Amino acid sequence: MKKRMLAIIAMTLSVAALLTACGTKDTNSTGSAADDSNVFRVGMECGYAPFNWTQIDNSNGAVPIDGASEFAGGYDIEIAKKIADGLGKKLVVVKTEWDGLLPALTSGKIDAIIAGMSPTAERKKVIDFTDNYYRSNLVMVVKKGGAYENATSIQDFKGAKITAQLNTFHYTVIDQIDGVKKEAAMDNFPAMRVALESGIIDGYVSERPEGVSASSANDKFAMVEFKDGFKTSDDDTAIAVGVKKNSDLTAKINEILKGISEDDRTNIMDTAIKNQPATK
Repeated sequence: MKKRMLAIIAMTLSVAALLTACGTKDTNSTGSAADDSNVFRVGMECGYAPFNWTQIDNSNGAVPIDGASEFAGGYDIEIAKKIADGLGKKLVVVKTEWDGLLPALTSGKIDAIIAGMSPTAERKKVIDFTDNYYRSNLVMVVKKGGAYENATSIQDFKGAKITAQLNTFHYTVIDQIDGVKKEAAMDNFPAMRVALESGIIDGYVSERPEGVSASSANDKFAMVEFKDGFKTSDDDTAIAVGVKKNSDLTAKINEILKGISEDDRTNIMDTAIKNQPATK
């Protein structure tokens, strides 16, 4: 009887110890509410140079990617740093696929989207946007020395195999080209660069900074700017920070953005283009 009682006591102590250990582990992994309040979690693809990209170290001001051994750099990172500093919070970069950015924001996984995203009317139905932190024109990225390098009008791409990123307004404007061969949209810009170099497509629609980035990183690419270009709205060509509907972050971030001059923004972009990783 005595041995049985000792066994029961030992088993009870073991279970209690196990539950205590589990509780400790759970607390450490999730962190406290106070910890979360000091963090500014930003979502981006980390694959849209010069706005954002992935690299292996922290050179040129790159910051760690949450849950990974890699780092993120680029124009968006520098803007995110300024916003985080202005908010008095620690910047945490959450690498997220393009299609997952809005769901990540609305579900609370991230606090903001700083990913070269345009504040289109469709997106405004789901989330709010701050004032613009960049504005750019649409261009076409093509092969250097190819049939389309000297194009001056979008209509020069009649019969060309053209694509753009999935779920972006870039893809919709392709329809403005008469007789174009509109290829399936692609998930990201690295995939489009590979498709262009291999001849699967003749060109892809992009914003000017990415076009400069692509042609600078790969001497086989050329960027085409148009005299007769795509018809777009102001919101289409603007870049803004995405936040939750009715978030108090909107006004706070707008105040911070007011403190970044146009010259500073230009210099940040020029530096990002210079520092971008080479295309492989």
